[in-house]
Amino acid sequence: MIAAGEVVQRPASVVKELMENAVDAGATEVTVVVVDAGRTLIQVIDNGCGMSPDDAVLCFERHATSKLQTAEDLHHILTFGFRGEALASIAAVSEVTLRTRREEDETGVEVTMAGSEHTGTREVQAPSGSSFAVRNIFYNIPARRKFLKSDSVELRHIIEEFQRVAITRPDIAFTLTHNGKDIHVVKPGRSLKFRIQDLLGPGVVGEIMDVHAETSIGNLSGFVGKPESAKKTLGNQFFFVNGRFFRSPYLHKAVMKAYENLIPEGVTPSYFLFLEVDPGSMDVNIHPTKTEIKFEEEQMLFQTVLGAVKEVLGRSGVGGGIDFDNPEEKDMPIIGPSFREYKPQAIPSEGADLNYNPFDPMEEIPGTSPGMTYSSHVDKDPNYGVLFQERTLPTAQILVVQGRYILTQSASGIMVVHVRRAMERLLYGRFLKALTANAHVSQTALFPEKVNVGVEGKLLFEDNASLLSGLGFDIVPFGNDTVVVNAVPEGFSAEHGKAEETVRNILAILADDHSFLPGVMEQTLAQKFAAAGASGAKKPTSPIEAQRLVDALLQEENPEFTPGGRRIISIVPVDDIEKRF
Repeated sequence: MIAAGEVVQRPASVVKELMENAVDAGATEVTVVVVDAGRTLIQVIDNGCGMSPDDAVLCFERHATSKLQTAEDLHHILTFGFRGEALASIAAVSEVTLRTRREEDETGVEVTMAGSEHTGTREVQAPSGSSFAVRNIFYNIPARRKFLKSDSVELRHIIEEFQRVAITRPDIAFTLTHNGKDIHVVKPGRSLKFRIQDLLGPGVVGEIMDVHAETSIGNLSGFVGKPESAKKTLGNQFFFVNGRFFRSPYLHKAVMKAYENLIPEGVTPSYFLFLEVDPGSMDVNIHPTKTEIKFEEEQMLFQTVLGAVKEVLGRSGVGGGIDFDNPEEKDMPIIGPSFREYKPQAIPSEGADLNYNPFDPMEEIPGTSPGMTYSSHVDKDPNYGVLFQERTLPTAQILVVQGRYILTQSASGIMVVHVRRAMERLLYGRFLKALTANAHVSQTALFPEKVNVGVEGKLLFEDNASLLSGLGFDIVPFGNDTVVVNAVPEGFSAEHGKAEETVRNILAILADDHSFLPGVMEQTLAQKFAAAGASGAKKPTSPIEAQRLVDALLQEENPEFTPGGRRIISIVPVDDIEKRF
């Protein structure tokens, strides 16, 4: 009555389906063994109820299921699987060996399948439960196997699916190993929060707050991240309904709306949200892998999620407020006369020059622009004169505005330089040279800092170690889910406390798949690293630093535009200035 089509898209699909079957079988221990990111072997072992010899053969038949008795059961789905398609689809594209035994049986049975063909059945000794070994996925469909991504990409997808199942059942022990190395070993936990900690690290648990709401259409529980912990990279966003993971751009908007005005644009908070609704009020059959769900009361659920998340954010006081004891806080900007401009100016300190005589003759400073003068009394103080002559005169015609713009005179008016984009252009040239000519960028030593990046993040750093080293980063894995930042290339901030921001930016870049054409790949990577470095780098604060930046920029091949085509330099003509007066 319900056929969803192909459910095996990549090795991670096999892991998902077999883990869900193990949970449905009542297992208390589930072990996932992966070799070569699933290309060579995916084995899922459980201590669940097992199968009889007849059922062990029958389970590979399409639409054969033990989880439904009548058509009416389709409206009350409480198990992960129910259509009898997963094992049939897996057996169609791989070589499968199943060993299974029920608790009450003295011996077990081994069933082998290859390309949908039943190749053998024999009696074996086996522990109670089931063991599925899936070998050589897509061996009979070379085109599908050829277009699998790199091992690191496929492994990350496997880890994602493993986590999605393991989070839902804190009462079950789960293990994931890859090429003989443990990636996750989680024991039964006392609570959902302990399971999240075991899978994603203590850093994540320290950044989340409890959510709870009860309504007439269902209940909502779980956790949401504090606004300050929101990241540029997507990750740790989980929706579950009745214990099943699902994706919902619509409900994601509800979460993001709750964080409106609390987080910067382009970042996403963590959330682990569990819905409990009447199974008859939703349809889990609209997507082959059952990751999309249709709800009858979708708008009501939107309001429930929005309201519950806003409530916990407000209750926790993370919405921000004005600190009247600290006048320098950004919450209390100084308002200009127009009541529209925020002026980031400091309160002037008191002070006066008691020797100043306003009636002293004014002399013109040699070498300055016409009209620039200073009071002749200044050369009575030799220290002041030296300071003025050495530091001010060489950069008298350059001005830094709020660290964001550099203003200097040009032949037709004023040249305005966008500081961050200028730095992006300079860094792009350095990184592109490092990637194409194997020229290492000079490194800036840092006090080593540890940053928790999760299991997947640590794998990304391991897989891209040579790339990062060539760019001038010295970032090494530490433990199972942490990296240590020892050095960053010139242009990235070396200030203490900046390591986490740098690592998050790198993760956002590495998470994209860059396995495209040579030449294009280097340019794309250089552009992304340059943008990340420019956003966090120290900006010029003095005219001398600004002059150096402008001089370096003007030596670039294309100083007017960033690698992405955004303007760096703009000329404001004198005529436009005249019109403002």
